[in-house]
Amino acid sequence: MRRGVLAAILAALSLAACATPSEHGPTPPGFPAPAPAPAQPLPQPQPPEPPRRIELSQLPGWTADDHDAAFEAWRSTCHASRDRALAELCARARSAGPISRGDGRTFLERAFQAERVGGGEGVLTAYFAPVYEARRTPTSEFSAPVRPRPADLKVIDPATVVQVLPDGSEVPYPDRLAIETSSNAGALAWMRPEELFFLQVQGSGVLVLEDGARVKALYAAHNGRPFVGIANPMRDRGLLARDNTSGDAIRNWLAAHRGYEADEIMRLNPRYAFFRLAPDDGKPPVGAANIPLPRGRAVAVDPGFHAMGELLWIDGEAPLLAGAFPTYRRLVTALDTGGAIKGDVRADLYLGEGAAAGAEAGRVRHTLKMWRLVPRS
Repeated sequence: MRRGVLAAILAALSLAACATPSEHGPTPPGFPAPAPAPAQPLPQPQPPEPPRRIELSQLPGWTADDHDAAFEAWRSTCHASRDRALAELCARARSAGPISRGDGRTFLERAFQAERVGGGEGVLTAYFAPVYEARRTPTSEFSAPVRPRPADLKVIDPATVVQVLPDGSEVPYPDRLAIETSSNAGALAWMRPEELFFLQVQGSGVLVLEDGARVKALYAAHNGRPFVGIANPMRDRGLLARDNTSGDAIRNWLAAHRGYEADEIMRLNPRYAFFRLAPDDGKPPVGAANIPLPRGRAVAVDPGFHAMGELLWIDGEAPLLAGAFPTYRRLVTALDTGGAIKGDVRADLYLGEGAAAGAEAGRVRHTLKMWRLVPRS
């Protein structure tokens, strides 16, 4: 019966200016002066041509993707979109029930075409949900406090965060250095400094306490300072090889130089994130679209160029870091944002939870081309 519903849905989807006299010398005596040449109209700007649409089968690497998995990931998250045409396709997909092998590709190819985003090349990176050890009280090793959102922090807009002083006046919120050298009162847990730094970069994760209890550390706020990556400064200072600025390489260096040296490097990034703790329900982390992120099928994007719930094809190749997979070509949904994710051809691919996902994510820095999937008109 469900198969019949999808079959019905798939069937519905198939349906010259002249020279002036002065250019020829002066006017002869006795001749009337020539009338001035009529002003030539200024060229009118032409509206930009709409992006050229192509069939999904023309996308680089399309035939190699797992289309059924891509379809399932999309229809589980497609309600994030506020686009009317996408919402209609989402409703059809969600009403179809279980699918048979190949149905995902058929649905997608009949429902969508693709148009190039930007036309140029950008950067693909990746992120993950880390799982780190933590302690309820500080030790020499677990010395970095997981701080809750401060009571004096006020968010004016996503880019403006201020500190409300006792007299009611407002100033820019302090940077990482000032926060880390302030009181540790109210710490939620204690972590290794380099792992707290990576938790702040990733935005959320799971903490495993000394008795084995697991809790989620969920993003609560940041201090409004710009995000500054530390990979390039570490490379430029000769601390890491040019082709080995992966997440693992950075974290290993910070751990080996824990203390003043590592603190100095981490403080090159003035942004500081605060957290709240919640029970670990075993579910994936939730992105900016307030939807759990499907592993390998969700990306963080710049909301100035992309809408939440947008369906995208990413083509990442030519990795810069040693040990990386050569290509990432797949269908993904825009479900998250990030402080370092800026521009139209820019994406951060969510790769899942734990150490293996972290090792892979830390090596992703690929040249990126992107296509937006648009419903057929």
